[in-house]
Amino acid sequence: MNPLTRENKPSTQRSGAFASKGSQPIALAAAALLVLIVGAGAVVITRAYTGASSEVDHAATARQLQARTARASEQLVEKTKGLEATQQESVDQLQMLQEQLQTIKHLLATQQADTKRLSDQVTALTASVDGLRQSYASAQTSEPASPAPTRNHSLRTRAQAGGSAHHHRRGRS
Repeated sequence: MNPLTRENKPSTQRSGAFASKGSQPIALAAAALLVLIVGAGAVVITRAYTGASSEVDHAATARQLQARTARASEQLVEKTKGLEATQQESVDQLQMLQEQLQTIKHLLATQQADTKRLSDQVTALTASVDGLRQSYASAQTSEPASPAPTRNHSLRTRAQAGGSAHHHRRGRS
């Protein structure tokens, strides 16, 4: 085992290993380059055939989006105007209801005042009637029993005398 022979053997082995390893990176780089060229070519070919129509499609799509946006804006404006009109109607109705409520409150206050006035009048009338009853009751108890028929008798006599005179005058006419 000569040290020189050992070196020679490994160097031949090294050169064989290096040769096989060296050719792999070149093949790998060539394959990657080929994939890049094919991919770029596919992109170029795709753009060449569809590039002009793609730009037209993009422009048409942009116009459609603008038209949709314009329609949506118009619809929003219309809906906003509708909401404003509805809101104004609601405000008008609310004001009318408030006016009606004020009128009802005024009428209620007037009715309550009338009711209080009538209640006071009924109370006063009740007090007057009670006073008259008491006065009448006290007058009956204070008068003697015999003069009352005489008084009634004299009233009846007067009424009959006035009645016969009235009949007598009719007969002559």
